[in-house]
Amino acid sequence: MIGFALAVAAATLATGFAATLALRLLPTVRLQLAGLALLAVALPLLAVLLSGWVMFHMGDDVKILAVAAASSSAAVAAALALGTSIARRIDRLRSASSRLAGGDLRARAPDRGPRELAELGRSFNEMATSLEGLFDARRELVAAASHDLRTPIASITAMLEAIEDGLAEPEEYLAPLQDQVRRLGALVEDLFELARIDAGALAHELRATQLAALVESCVRGLEAEARARNVRLEQRIDTTAPTVRCAPEQVERVLLNLLTNALRHTPSDGTVAVILASERDRVRVTVEDSGEGIPAGTERRIFDRFWRGDSARTAADGGAGLGLAIARGLVEAQGGEIWAERGETGGARVSFTIPAGAA
Repeated sequence: MIGFALAVAAATLATGFAATLALRLLPTVRLQLAGLALLAVALPLLAVLLSGWVMFHMGDDVKILAVAAASSSAAVAAALALGTSIARRIDRLRSASSRLAGGDLRARAPDRGPRELAELGRSFNEMATSLEGLFDARRELVAAASHDLRTPIASITAMLEAIEDGLAEPEEYLAPLQDQVRRLGALVEDLFELARIDAGALAHELRATQLAALVESCVRGLEAEARARNVRLEQRIDTTAPTVRCAPEQVERVLLNLLTNALRHTPSDGTVAVILASERDRVRVTVEDSGEGIPAGTERRIFDRFWRGDSARTAADGGAGLGLAIARGLVEAQGGEIWAERGETGGARVSFTIPAGAA
């Protein structure tokens, strides 16, 4: 009898393994779940019937058959109901993904139900939200770039038409034309820089650098402009700051951008300070000024492309709103962080960090 039981167990196990492999070939999850439900009921039923045929009389076999048939029918019904529910949720997720693939960026999947499907739905919705944000940002970028390109092009066209109509001499408009061309070139170069940052194709060589010397160089380069604006330019350097691993020319570009912005927004008799300090395994550089400060709630937006503090889209201040976006890309490409905050006594404070260590 023990030998017979072992034979039945081995046969059931082998049949179940073979059937499971066959179920994987079914084309849909719905069919696989239905097949699994049938398999989970049919194998124990066959084993019970085969054992009952040997162990009991025929009358008892009928009882065993009735009980097994009832329990197996209930199991099949429950399994089919569960499989249908799971398949229905998967269908809704598939429908949402099809809508998203078709261009409907507002498509969202259900995020309730079993944990795995709920997590899958939430992940899908986060992806859809990110895609919608990216497309919105692209539209805003195209609109903003078109605006900033249109203004100098219109100025150049107007000056050329005036020269062509004999209303002005070429020499009279030579300097303004050069200014507008330089402005266009700078804007196009900034857009290419952002494209390289987005594509992860920013070329830089990280090497060991002392930021103190770099800060002093940047401050010296802007002292003349600070005197012209009657703004005090200060530096507070921690001489114990460690060597950092960075691309010096890119860090210098970031710092010059921050200093230029600070000088531009600091009134006469104001102060702009550069602070270099150590923080655990990184070095922090902060540029703070005594200007009008950062509007509340815009600490993150100032790093958006083409964003300006006022609602008027004008480049009269000389900036196209790309400098801080490029600065963020350059800092993050070197493993650092950059952020802005309101000063404790007014003004703005923009900081960035660079990891410490040898190259």
